[in-house]
Amino acid sequence: MLIVEDHALVREGMAQTLSRLGADWCVIEAPDAAHALALLDDGADIDLVLTDIMLPGMNGLSLLATLRERDPSLPVIVVSALSDKATVARAMRQGASGFVSKGDSGDQLVLAVRTVLDGGLYTPPDRRVPAARAGRATPPIRPAGADGFGLTQAQTRVLQMLAEGRTNREIAESLGLAEGTVKVHLTRIFRAMKVTSRAQALIALAQSGFRKDGG
Repeated sequence: MLIVEDHALVREGMAQTLSRLGADWCVIEAPDAAHALALLDDGADIDLVLTDIMLPGMNGLSLLATLRERDPSLPVIVVSALSDKATVARAMRQGASGFVSKGDSGDQLVLAVRTVLDGGLYTPPDRRVPAARAGRATPPIRPAGADGFGLTQAQTRVLQMLAEGRTNREIAESLGLAEGTVKVHLTRIFRAMKVTSRAQALIALAQSGFRKDGG
């Protein structure tokens, strides 16, 4: 995983905290967005990016947008001292998979990383935005029109479980699918909905003609 943070002490502290995830995870550090993008261009094997917002040069939200365009499947967690609800909501709308305040504990950082690596979304409990809420039961959904988003029946079932806040693993277990198959479904769902992340998909779902009346 890649930490993008201009303060060396903060980077080192985050890396030390993330060592709790085990020896299987390697942490790479970058002091700014330019170095982060160069690492990715060089083929660095990155499964997750954690970025600050206030960076020299390109800021963290611009980096987030760039990463979403380059590789929509690469999850990004924003880690910032700017953690008001408006900032959290903006980051999630732009495609972040998680948001952690620099005032949060190391345990919360580890929880956020584990949640996102498992295919979920994470925001601080006291700064949750409606589109990012997890674990909340929702009634069955169906397209308001004949075509809706043009999803197949299988994709619609996956989207329903996404709306319930389930992780990729939980969706796979519920539907009897391989986790890789769920990821393929999500990629196609995001393409059909013209979004690049779970958070954006949930926002699009809430704003669309999808009905939740279970009819």
